[in-house]
Amino acid sequence: IDDLKEFSKENKFRALALCDTINLCGALEFAEKISKIGTQPIIGTQINFKYLDTIGLLPLYALNEKGYKRIIELSSLSYLKNTGLSDPHLDFGELVEENNDGVALFSGTVNGLFGQLFDKGKFSEIDDLYLKLKKKYKDSFYLEIQRHGDQNEPSFEKFNLTKSLDLEIPIIATNEVFYINKDMHEAHDALICIKNKSYVNEKNRIKFSDQHYFKKDHEMTELFADLPEALENNYNFPLRCNYRPLF
Repeated sequence: IDDLKEFSKENKFRALALCDTINLCGALEFAEKISKIGTQPIIGTQINFKYLDTIGLLPLYALNEKGYKRIIELSSLSYLKNTGLSDPHLDFGELVEENNDGVALFSGTVNGLFGQLFDKGKFSEIDDLYLKLKKKYKDSFYLEIQRHGDQNEPSFEKFNLTKSLDLEIPIIATNEVFYINKDMHEAHDALICIKNKSYVNEKNRIKFSDQHYFKKDHEMTELFADLPEALENNYNFPLRCNYRPLF
């Protein structure tokens, strides 16, 4: 977070969001340090949701205090509602059947819940879920468009762009950041291997492209030049968020 703070200060970011995975452990420290340099902190979390036999991550963001309390609750429930050795997760129904006012929901990465359903060819199921989420979250549900060059990403993007038009759901340009500088890719790749007990020279292992670094404004503008509305929604999203946690 200290590195993120310095990077944000150097580049004069007006807003910055942090999405911890399956927790909000960094939220308070992040909000305190980032706000001190004049950058608006946006708090989010990635939680695993289960639909049929598929479990995958979806990012949720707090738009206000009510939304912040709700994502904390959902994060906690993902641990409390599980028994045995399963990864913390919630049933998809928590997103559409419960009161989630103050929460914005993004559709996630190609490796997230919808990306996995797409990989399994569950297109009509995704249609149905997208419609339910649109009805529940209205304009606070976005289809994420990401361009890291990861496997299946172009076909998933094409699918989401079609769904955006057909179902009238806004798109948002995002970049999944694992490290600040591009030269950190090799070290991150080694960490992924350690986590998954695999070797760097293995062919069939989890591997990400070298595009998961913190891209600057001009890089994102060039990358999504053909989708100005996706960039515009990214630029305007911080205007919808008006809360940060305090000690």
